[in-house]
Amino acid sequence: MDNAKTVYQTIKEFTAATPVAVATVVDVRGSVPREVGTKMVIHPLGQHYGTVGGGCGEADVIKAGLNVIDTGQPQMVEVDLTEDVSMQSLGVCGGIMRVFVERWPQHE
Repeated sequence: MDNAKTVYQTIKEFTAATPVAVATVVDVRGSVPREVGTKMVIHPLGQHYGTVGGGCGEADVIKAGLNVIDTGQPQMVEVDLTEDVSMQSLGVCGGIMRVFVERWPQHE
């Protein structure tokens, strides 16, 4: 897991210029790439920090993060990694993650 101090330092640096979204894995079932508590910082200009596992699931979390930055409304994203292996997905782990995405405002 990423060092919490580094995650929060990154949030502080990013929010000096713009609001960001912070995604946190809050629940896991089955085999998943990241554990509860893992964080990812989503910057509106594509400069992200950390990962919640990569692939299409992470793309969904980034999309939700951009929406949260715009609206200020937090979202819960379910990342389902139970697809059949024949689906040609690189992120098939066999589990499900719930990721809470919240907005962190710009600070002065």
